Amino acid sequence: MAEIKTIKGVDDETWRDFKGLAVKEGLNMGILFKHMLKEYEKSRKTFWDGILGGEKILSEKEAEGMEKRVIKMRKEYGFRT
Repeated sequence: MAEIKTIKGVDDETWRDFKGLAVKEGLNMGILFKHMLKEYEKSRKTFWDGILGGEKILSEKEAEGMEKRVIKMRKEYGFRT
């Protein structure tokens, strides 16, 4: 017999939608949850790979210039550095 788990903060409408999706897909809710988690992890990794490994929008020289300006502005306006 499967162990019972609790997910806090799930409202009735969301729970009904989740159950309905499981029925529609012909899966039990545990399998659907596992599948959704794996897909979320894949999409999250793909997103960050695109952000961190994507094409640069600034040259190194432009980035250094911006950094110097920001440091100067922070000092002028009293921000912590």
